[in-house]
Amino acid sequence: MAAITESTIRELASIRGGGAPITSCYLDVDGRRVARYPDLEREVDLLLKDAKLKAEREPSVQDDLQRIGRLVRGGIDRSRTRGLAIFACSDLDLWEVIELPVPVRSQLVINQVPAVGQLESVLREHEPIGVLLADRQRAQMYVFALGELVEHSEQLDVLRREESTRGQQDRGGDHPHHLEARVQQHLRNAARVAFEVWQNYPFAHLVIGAPESLAPELITHLHPYLVKRLASQRAAVGVGANREKVLAAAQAAETQIERDREAVVVGRLRDATASGGRGVVGLGPVLDALAANRIDHLVVSRGYTAPGWRCDDCDSHVLLGRKCKGCRGEMTEVEDIVEEVVEKVLAHNGRVDICIGNADLDVMGRIGAFLRY
Repeated sequence: MAAITESTIRELASIRGGGAPITSCYLDVDGRRVARYPDLEREVDLLLKDAKLKAEREPSVQDDLQRIGRLVRGGIDRSRTRGLAIFACSDLDLWEVIELPVPVRSQLVINQVPAVGQLESVLREHEPIGVLLADRQRAQMYVFALGELVEHSEQLDVLRREESTRGQQDRGGDHPHHLEARVQQHLRNAARVAFEVWQNYPFAHLVIGAPESLAPELITHLHPYLVKRLASQRAAVGVGANREKVLAAAQAAETQIERDREAVVVGRLRDATASGGRGVVGLGPVLDALAANRIDHLVVSRGYTAPGWRCDDCDSHVLLGRKCKGCRGEMTEVEDIVEEVVEKVLAHNGRVDICIGNADLDVMGRIGAFLRY
């Protein structure tokens, strides 16, 4: 079983089927949605049955579909796996199974290139998040990645009872300053633990959960690398919360971070397009930019699909065929040209953002791109 990384996605996107198509299969196996395994098997059988009819003249694809069916019938450990991404081509000896701890949309695509759009979306939507919880004596540090808490560290700096009123008098009344110094040392320790965790488990964002009176001081002790990753929102739990509550808080923070990030990207795209700069929106202009290899960063609404045409001779993509305007060759009709755009951008080392429910992007045509020049 392979792990999901940016390099994994780009390696998949660079594969070309050649003589035989590549089968890309995403399966939602989340036990919270389908509790009974026989019901899941029936769902997959229907998905595979439809694909077998469409590819009845492709023996390599038929082999791939049978192998996927055997994988599901053999049983899937759903204690941690909620989604599967499978890429297969028997003629190329390609068989890649990626287990995901988050659900995906069940989908089966047969094409000359792997359909990696959903994988890219998963990776973008689930960037690792650090969660630092602290009070005046305790600190807890978690890392949340792909729907799970994958790391946990604790720091305890007990304020000794010697800081009493009598002790204060014995020290000439400087007890409040001494106590504050110990609190500041504790916050420095908490910040140090957070940085050590980041060095071992690099996270893209940091969310803090601390009393309002303490959080600003805690932030002053963070390493500059962590300050740059600091999220605007605070964790809705405090130190000492159980794992279930920390997990729920991390999931809520992840959703808000992703929506905020998407809003910034779409805003930049709107400005770049309106100013006549390096931005285009709409499927037609995006396809023109793709043909000129000008796309640096593609932005797409999740679930957006559209038919189109592909020239297998010069690998160009257009909305209307049948003759290629470039090489005059015969073009092939494809069910989802948007997926092909995603794969081609990734194969050329471009970036792809899949946005969820961003109304501004939908108004602009559900797809757009920042251009290289």
